[in-house]
Amino acid sequence: MLTFDKLYSEGHEEVVFFSDPSCNLKAIIAIHDTTLGPALGGTRMWPYASIDDAIEDVLRLSKGMTYKAAVSGLNLGGGKAVIIGDPKVDKSEALFRSYGRYLESLNGRYITAEDVNIGVEDIEHVFTETSNVVGVAQIHGGSGNPSPYTARGVFKGIEASCTKVYGDRSLKGKVVALQGAGSVGRHLGSFLEKSGAKVLFTDINESNIDLFKEQVPSSEFVGVDDIYDVNCDIYAPCALGATVNDKTIDRLKCKIVAGAANNQLAEPRHGDILKEKNILYAPDYLINAGGLMNVSIEFEGWSDDKATRMVDTIYDTTMNVFKISDEENVPVYKATDLLAEKRIEAIRGIQGGYLGHLPHRFPGRKIR
Repeated sequence: MLTFDKLYSEGHEEVVFFSDPSCNLKAIIAIHDTTLGPALGGTRMWPYASIDDAIEDVLRLSKGMTYKAAVSGLNLGGGKAVIIGDPKVDKSEALFRSYGRYLESLNGRYITAEDVNIGVEDIEHVFTETSNVVGVAQIHGGSGNPSPYTARGVFKGIEASCTKVYGDRSLKGKVVALQGAGSVGRHLGSFLEKSGAKVLFTDINESNIDLFKEQVPSSEFVGVDDIYDVNCDIYAPCALGATVNDKTIDRLKCKIVAGAANNQLAEPRHGDILKEKNILYAPDYLINAGGLMNVSIEFEGWSDDKATRMVDTIYDTTMNVFKISDEENVPVYKATDLLAEKRIEAIRGIQGGYLGHLPHRFPGRKIR
């Protein structure tokens, strides 16, 4: 149940419910923190079993976006949106245009983009009704699908992890257990294959499995539950979160956990357990920020070169976090939190939260 005490405890500023019976729209937007700038975060569509499950997801994910933007050095806050529904049957132009009109009513406090089960074509419908959206098609001045940039950032984070554990960023000969063969997973698989790594992968979707085999031909499929038991150097979760939990953590046979999924630790204590097991964890919001970096520059004029240069900084940022972890003798996830919180508090102390309108913050965007 959503209560003010819950919002206070996690630092959320605002949670908004939108509904439109004419198109079966049921959407929840959570704005976590706008100290650094307007909240930016993707919209995901999922057939949640209950409203409470949807609320829990959007609160957790929106807070993660605040930390992701902060640790990446972006002038953005954190937010997230969920649409409750089955993407196979409930998607429609009317639904996404209605959602876009609701976004417009927030006056730029929240900007959205693609996330789970939301593609560029869906975002285009949202874009019809509001400019407070990124990841639109390149023909309209946007950057398109952010998945390749998310995957590139995760790959850089994996390289940094290898440098830390093995003394060399090369992945040649390394075995990677990749969980989740969706768009980000496929692009990450390609990066890994080209680097000389052996990729073991799994997914529950037959279409994703076929596409992954086509894009990463040297890969090998393993069972959905078997992915936790394979002998590997790196476990890369790239599906939904909380896969590092009480049931799986003792089964992992790896030296590194680094992937694209959000909120990979079921609870913070699992990060402590990984440290005790001498397994290096590269926090998700530290290394999966490439997609956010990519779409963040749409307002100032997007280019592939600019986006790629920004995403590649994830390697150095990850190495810096590992250094903080060693110096402070804390798990890496805590070191990442410290870096993000320090930046937020410094800016909050001099200017407070962002409550203005998006066009004033990003005056360079002219894509409508």
